Amino acid sequence: MVGEWRPVSDTPGRLLRLLSLLQQRAHWSGPELADRLGITTRTVRRDVDRLRALGYPVDAAPGVSGGYHLGVGASVPPLLLEDDEATAIAIALGVSAGGAVQGIEEPALAALGKLDRLLPPHLRARVAAVRTTTLSLGGADHVAADVLVTVARAAAAQDRLRITYVDRDGRRTERRVDPYRLLSTGRRWYLVAFDVDRDDWRTFRADRIIEVVPTGHRFRLEDPPDAVDLVSRASGVSPYRYAARVVVRASADAVAGKVPPTVGVVEPHPEGALLTVGADDLAALAGHLVGLDLPFEALEPPELRHLLRRAGAGLVAAHE
Repeated sequence: MVGEWRPVSDTPGRLLRLLSLLQQRAHWSGPELADRLGITTRTVRRDVDRLRALGYPVDAAPGVSGGYHLGVGASVPPLLLEDDEATAIAIALGVSAGGAVQGIEEPALAALGKLDRLLPPHLRARVAAVRTTTLSLGGADHVAADVLVTVARAAAAQDRLRITYVDRDGRRTERRVDPYRLLSTGRRWYLVAFDVDRDDWRTFRADRIIEVVPTGHRFRLEDPPDAVDLVSRASGVSPYRYAARVVVRASADAVAGKVPPTVGVVEPHPEGALLTVGADDLAALAGHLVGLDLPFEALEPPELRHLLRRAGAGLVAAHE
């Protein structure tokens, strides 16, 4: 059910309000629920029994520290959503229906249709306004939904996978990997995993994984890396011809606010921050660095230093 809660005194309305509260938090005491609903703790107990009779698995613990929580049932109970929650879900389903993840377009559209029929008029107008005024440039790499689901489950269960992977040159390889994290950069999904045969950590573009098979072999990760940093280096530095190292004379936080992790790696430095970024076009990189509007010095590569000196001298001469 969707919509704004209003005070109700009838039993069905009170049961819906109770169910909504149980979905919001992992644990409630009886007095807390009684206070929220404006009833007695005895009525709370009766309402909990009514929910159980309707099939909702409400668990209770006795004693001073006891209370109520919604248990795990055999089926999914109806969700009771606040206005902002319903709006967020509707917008997210609209994005999913756009096809960034293959295999969920139709389910996303079906769910969006069901939700749209349940939305009250003021929420339907809000969601429609967002949809009609929001555009997407596209360009996202398509990933099979079953690949993401299988990898996510294996990472949670620490189950080794055998994957078939196609690299940037089109070479197909078989890998045994211990999955650790899935990261989305908005345009791409990456798997961070320990490559068993290469005895090292690797990142894999999820859209290049064409087959995933759980092996049933349980693993234990020893000292896993910073997954975000690993993907940042793989997506922002490794694929490019040049790897530039630049000292920016500003705090690392200030630089990170202007350089997304998918563009470059920002680390603290005695003189401010060290920015590591990749590029195929040094002129475009020089323009990007100037556009930061922060004092900087390029340490390497030498070609970038030469380009900046030449461009700087030309600009100074032209504006004297």
